[in-house]
Amino acid sequence: MEALISAVLGDLVSRAISIMVEKRREQTTMETTAEQDLQRLHQLLLRISAVVEEAEGRCVTNRGMICQVSMMIKQMFRGYYLLDSFNCRKKKTDEEEVSHTSFSQSKFNPAKRFRRLSSNTQIESMLIGRDIGKELKQVILVLESMVADMKEFAIFLMSYPRMYRQPYGSYLFIDKCMFGRQMEREQAISFLLQAEPKGNLGVLPIIGPGLIGKSTFVEHVCDDERVRNYFSLILFYRKNDLKEESVTIFIDNCVIQHRNIASDEERSLVVIELLGDVDEGEWKRLLHTSERCMTHGSKIIITCRSEKVISFGTTKAIKLNCLSKEAYWYFFKMLVFGSTDPEDHPPKLTSLAMELSLEMRGSFIFAHVFAALLRANLNDRFLCKLLGVARAYAQKNSLVLDEYPKDDMSRYAWSIADNLQGPEDRKLFRMHHSQQKGLAAHSEVPKITLVDLLSGTLSAMPPGKFEVLSWSSLIPPYYSYIYACEVLQHKNTTP
Repeated sequence: MEALISAVLGDLVSRAISIMVEKRREQTTMETTAEQDLQRLHQLLLRISAVVEEAEGRCVTNRGMICQVSMMIKQMFRGYYLLDSFNCRKKKTDEEEVSHTSFSQSKFNPAKRFRRLSSNTQIESMLIGRDIGKELKQVILVLESMVADMKEFAIFLMSYPRMYRQPYGSYLFIDKCMFGRQMEREQAISFLLQAEPKGNLGVLPIIGPGLIGKSTFVEHVCDDERVRNYFSLILFYRKNDLKEESVTIFIDNCVIQHRNIASDEERSLVVIELLGDVDEGEWKRLLHTSERCMTHGSKIIITCRSEKVISFGTTKAIKLNCLSKEAYWYFFKMLVFGSTDPEDHPPKLTSLAMELSLEMRGSFIFAHVFAALLRANLNDRFLCKLLGVARAYAQKNSLVLDEYPKDDMSRYAWSIADNLQGPEDRKLFRMHHSQQKGLAAHSEVPKITLVDLLSGTLSAMPPGKFEVLSWSSLIPPYYSYIYACEVLQHKNTTP
């Protein structure tokens, strides 16, 4: 009997060793191939990034070129996201191997070691590794195809003039430039400068959810020198709806954004920014009267959250959506770390920051708020705390929170005390309706910021309801976003 048990144990040990050697050989091969692929991906991303930056600094008007650059940008974000994901996973795998090595040297019997080697976690890890490896090769193939056609593309690109005023480089001043909408901007400008048949009034609809950046997008379009030189007058209409608006009253309610005295043409650009829904009958009435009053070559831009305005356009609508997770991570990483190179920041911090970016649901405001918190406390302990807060926030608001929640919905948030050692006294506060104020109302902006509440730097929480500044944009139209807040309770717990 003892001989039989010894033979069985010997066979188990032999199989365990064989499986371990085979897995190690397979893993080594995968790691070698992956390292080569990562190096190749990094080289391709540097070349693509250079071309994208050059394209964003030129006045590209060809729709095909704009589409091609947009595809490059999309694949560039995807490549950087995959590069960071792979490096973070490799770091995690290395740490697990050290743990497994320590385990194998312990005095457990061979049968237990065999069960550990064949665990579901390891099998799952290998499967995930293979999936990431496949995606890595796919991205490399796509980027290589783009690079192969780059010579011809670069020749066409050089034929377009540089912008009159270069924007802030997104790689240097990410918080002082419009991120991720450059090609859509060129598409809008191309339409505005395009001649219309006589008697037609060109209309460009721009749609998207609240806080997605429609006003910022339009400001950047209208601030372009080509647009300002083309139109003698740029007017902005900012009201909830168009009810009972005659053309005379409509024009009186417009704000002059720009007047070009030197222009020989009397072309006007009217920007209509609507918050509420639009009645088709009211729009047709206003448009019909405007066609008779506005000179030939004039244009209208209408922005709205409702997709009904798509049918109002004389050209294809520009739809502003949330950034993809890859583009959003690139944006957030630049805000926090100030670099696209994964070697410039620790893998553990990168991994935690990537998880945090997924919890923020594409919000530009949250990206700036959390980035400000992290820049002041860039360590893994604080990042873990902040990640826990973000997850608690998402869980507590799961019934009312969308990617971009409605303004009239109340949301909850935890405050983070500045004591990072163990449990601390936390205050749960509710954020009510939000509002945005322009540069003219800068003096009315509250002194307390959302960063102050979340960081726990306030010496005393204001009683009752109070206003808090969530974020002030550094780019036109320089809006400040304000929430009404209310402290609900105190808790000695961690999220």
